[in-house]
Amino acid sequence: MQKTLDLVRAFAREEDGVTAIEYGLLAALIAVAIILGATAVGSNLNTLFNNIGTKLKNVTVN
Repeated sequence: MQKTLDLVRAFAREEDGVTAIEYGLLAALIAVAIILGATAVGSNLNTLFNNIGTKLKNVTVN
């Protein structure tokens, strides 16, 4: 019984698993930030190129 309690205590003190979970959560947060940033930039670029395309269509060649 004492050996089991010692194993449980050692497991509770172990920090490697907690660190791995923290790194995983940090990586997920960074991925979400990148996706949101790319979406915002992509929308702005789409609008910019649509405006350029519209202006080019309206240009008359002399």
